[in-house]
Formats: sequence, C-alpha cells, structure tokens
Amino acid sequence: MAERQIPEAAKRQLDSVFEALSIVSENTHVYLCDMRYDYSRWSKNLVETFELPSEYMYDAGKIWEEYIHPEDRKAYSEGIEEIFNGNSDKHDFQYRAKMPDGEYVLCTCKGLVIKDSEGKPIYFGGSIRNHSQRNQVDNLTGLRNQYGFFADLQSYIRNQIPIFIGMGGISKLTEINEVLGYNVGNKVLQYMGRYLEENVSDKAKVYRLDGSRFVIISELPNEKEFEKIYEKMRAYFRKGIRLDIYDIVLELNAGVLFLDEFNTDDQTVYSCLNFAYEESKLVKHGDIVKFNNELTDKNKRHFEKLHAIRASIMQDFDGFSMVYQPVVDAMTEKIVGAEALIRWKNDYYGPVPPDMFIPFLEKDPLFPKLGEWILETSLKDAKRLLEYVPDVIINVNLSYAQLEKAGFTDEVWDIVKRTGFDPSHLCLEMTERCRLLDIDLLRNIIVTLKAGGVHMALDDFGTGFSSIGLIKDLPFNTIKIDRSFVMQIEQDEREKRLLSSIKDVAGIFGAKVCVEGIETSGMRDIIRDYRVHSFQGYYYSKPVPMDELIEMVKNGPDCFAKS
Repeated sequence: MAERQIPEAAKRQLDSVFEALSIVSENTHVYLCDMRYDYSRWSKNLVETFELPSEYMYDAGKIWEEYIHPEDRKAYSEGIEEIFNGNSDKHDFQYRAKMPDGEYVLCTCKGLVIKDSEGKPIYFGGSIRNHSQRNQVDNLTGLRNQYGFFADLQSYIRNQIPIFIGMGGISKLTEINEVLGYNVGNKVLQYMGRYLEENVSDKAKVYRLDGSRFVIISELPNEKEFEKIYEKMRAYFRKGIRLDIYDIVLELNAGVLFLDEFNTDDQTVYSCLNFAYEESKLVKHGDIVKFNNELTDKNKRHFEKLHAIRASIMQDFDGFSMVYQPVVDAMTEKIVGAEALIRWKNDYYGPVPPDMFIPFLEKDPLFPKLGEWILETSLKDAKRLLEYVPDVIINVNLSYAQLEKAGFTDEVWDIVKRTGFDPSHLCLEMTERCRLLDIDLLRNIIVTLKAGGVHMALDDFGTGFSSIGLIKDLPFNTIKIDRSFVMQIEQDEREKRLLSSIKDVAGIFGAKVCVEGIETSGMRDIIRDYRVHSFQGYYYSKPVPMDELIEMVKNGPDCFAKS
C-alpha cells in the first residue's frame, strides 16, 4: 500500500524526471507516477483536453479509468494492476477515452517501469497519444502550432475562462525569403520563436500559426503588460538581428482582444483577432490594434453576433437577405442599374449592418461560400428586374477573399450558367482593399471576366492610397467615386476641382464615372455639370428589397426622376 503524502523532495524529483520525458516526447502527452506514493504528474495539455482534475493527482490510474469506455475498462484495469503488482514492467494498450463533449476518441498508451539500483520500482511513466488530434507541434520552432492553438482556445471557451489573446507577426517575410532564401527566412522564424519562448512563456502560452504569425494566450488578462512586451520586442527587432552573414531589421504587427464572452466559437474569435492583426499591418503601420468587443452599447455581444452570423452561413444562409439601391443615368435620371447589398438579422439580435460583420468575415474560410450565395441570389433577383428594365445592369460587390481563391472565375461562370443570366447585365465591383492582391492576378481576373461580357467597376475610388495606380493598371469599365468626396460639393470649391480631375483621369483610361452619395438636388445639379455617367444615393432611393424596387419601376418610367 503506497504512502498517501509525497515528500517535497520526492515531488521535486518527480518534476525533474517529468520535464526530461517531456523534452524527448513527440506529439504525445506525458505522464509520470511515483509508484511509492501513487502520486502522478500528467501533461497539462492532456489535462485540459479531457478536463481531468489536475496535473498532479493521487490514484491517477483510477481517475483515468473513469474516462475509459466501459468496454475497454476491464482490460485497462488489469494492465495497470499488473504494473503495480510487479508482474509487468511495460504497458502498451489502445482504448477509447471520453472527451468533455461525451464523444470517445482512440488513444494509445505506452509506459515503462523505472527501477532503482536494487531493482525496486520507483516510477511508472510514458505517453498517451490522442489519435483524434493532429500534430500540435510546429516542427520549425518547437512551439505549439495552429492545431494546438485552436484546441486550447476551444477549451477556454468550453470552460468559460477569460483570456487575453495577442497575435503578432513579421512584415515582409516574403521579401526575406525571395531575396535571402527560405533557409534564412526559416531562421528568422526560429529566432522569433526562441525570443517569445524566453521572454513570454512564463507569462503566457506561445503558439506559431501559419506563415509569420505567432499568438500568445494569457489567463491573466493584462492589456498594458502585452503592450509593454510588444513594444520591447518591436524595438529589439528594429535594431536588427544577426543571422549567418546578414544583418536583418524586422518590422512587426500586432492585434489583441480580450475574450470574456463564451456564446461563441473558436473560429469567430480567430476572425476577430485576425481582423485586428490585419488592421495593424495595413492601416496602423505596426501599432497595436485592439478588437473592441464592448467599447459601446452598440458593439456589446459582438462575439455572440458574429458567431450567430457565421452559423447562419452553415444553416442555409438563414437570416441573410439582399437589398438593391438603384443607379440612375445622370442626365435622364432613368434607372440603368442597381447595386446588390447584403443584410442580416434575426429575432434575437435584430438587424446587424454589414460593416459590423463583413470586415471580420473576409478572412474567414466561410466567406467565399457567402460570396457565392450573394452572387447567385442577386442574379436570380436581377432576372426579374430585367423583365421591366431590359437594359439594367446589376452590380455585385467582391471581396479580396473571393478574388484570391483559386478558380474564382470558374465559379462566376458556373453561377451565371446555373442561373441562366446574361453576363452582359452583370457588373462586379472591386474595392481598393483588393490592392492587397497581386496586380497580375487581378488583371487576369478582370480580362477573363470582361472577355465573357461582364462589366468591372472600382468601388470607393479615392478612399485608399493606390486609386490612380489601380485604374492605370487595370481595365475597369466604371469608376465609382466615394460619397466622402462630394458631401460638401455645394459649399467647397476644392471638391468641385477634385471631381473634375477624377473625371478627367477616368476618361484617359476609358472608364465611366458613377458618383455615390447623392442626397440633394443641389448636389445633383452641380455634379451633373461634370458630365459623369450615373448617380447613386438616397436622393433617389435607399436600398430596398427587389419586390419593392420592381414596384417602384412599375409605377412608371419616371419613377426615379426628381424635380
């Protein structure tokens, strides 16, 4: 009968041997039992995955037995008894173990008895491999990888443990790979991993995701502490590091969030975290961007809303709908087109505007599926509108997430064919955010679609840094001027001159101009003098369901004309 209280010296020795086993283990969970006291230490990841009582346990074998499938329990019990009775020195057994959600997963458990110089058993230790889990260790850095990150994140959500999550990464790692070689690029990632392991791992868990991104999770949320860590790291790598014969200066980006809402899932949280990271990279030049989950009453329960919206995509797009804002000829004010705009609502949250969920979903793997639904629904609705306005063009917005997906143009043609829609009545709108993609990729997409009859437009012209470059390099049919450039045109002479310049630039490249945000007759009259092609705005109509738009058209040919 083992003694019930392990001395501190024996516990320290147990920890020492356990750490040694953990270093040499690969893709498995380590356990170690001091057989003299029947006192064990088990891998923290295994404890969290199966929600065991603790890393340190007396009678761990008996505790673990309760997790084993009833049909496998007898064989397991007999095997453990053989070990502790001294009748066996090895354990090699497969069984099914129960996860917190009630599902059983296949595990392989291997163990060995370690004896002292006199042949008396001291430790029984080994490893448990959960076959349902992918390899959770990054081979390059030795940190837990993205599979480990998502497994841990799911556990925190399931157990409702508030955490602080930070995502950081290296800017322009691709350039390092191209100029200095992938071997140097890999060494940069290894260097970053070691830095985090040495400077952060005592405060938080550290993970390496795909590419150049790393994540930390802390159970002691402290935004100021992370900011301090990040700024110190940022300054360190800005000074440059020496790798082989190269002195390399690194610029970093970081996004953070505090998770204290648990009616969500890991993918929704990841989308929000990734959004904050991308904003740091693309907008804030590397400064930390915090995902503000509860900054105002309007944004409260944001995680929950985004989770519900993601779930709607997988539930046959329940809650999603399309509305359409007319585009009118600038001179005749007759309808020439309509822009398709997505909406979402349900009984619990009510309507949620697209600017609250589209930016976060754009990097989500589900987004291209939503994009296909938007296009197909819009074309089906537009076929009805064509019966009343034979020359109308339906405008559908694209996300860079759709454009970067392999086979995007094939998907467009599949939807066009499936709906029986004439592509000459379709205009696809790209935003300036698409500048993130390779310009040659964009040009090939535009040329391919235009060859099939589809019109192409650049939306929100002027809101980014590369508008002129985009219309110079890409053959758009239409340039849509953002409303922010004409809101004060009745009072501001500079906006008039700017509009004139934009119109001239578009003309050079053979593109028509559509002005968005027309809200008054005064705006209409002034802008009309610049001979732009079309108008869009609340002066003519807010976005409405297709049935309502058709009724407006049926009321007469001058339904959009304003006096």
